[in-house]
Amino acid sequence: EVQLVESGGGLVQAGGSLRLSCAASGLPFDDYAIGWFRQAPGKEREGISFINSKFGKTWHTNSVKGRFTISSDNAKNTVSLQMNSLQPEDTAVYYCSLKWGDGLDPTAYEYDYWGQGTQVTVSS
Repeated sequence: EVQLVESGGGLVQAGGSLRLSCAASGLPFDDYAIGWFRQAPGKEREGISFINSKFGKTWHTNSVKGRFTISSDNAKNTVSLQMNSLQPEDTAVYYCSLKWGDGLDPTAYEYDYWGQGTQVTVSS
């Protein structure tokens, strides 16, 4: 059974940094894309950062480019999201997600597995 377990998150002041991590287990294949969505109250779930296991290629949505960095450790099946220069608009529940194949797609319905979510709150 595939499981995604997130850690990190919390409360930070604007301009601060946080690091999210996600540990994947039970993976029957080693060709996948993994990354992060976020959902703020009253808004749709938004794909923000992804990386594929096969090539290490990354994708970030425009609003986080230059501030967020995604990285992975394939040997440990973990992915991390370093978030710098956080702003109040980054406040949301952040979800780790995984899909099979190396396509980096920010569309939620493409993803097969989800973590439980972790809250990130940025105060002004």
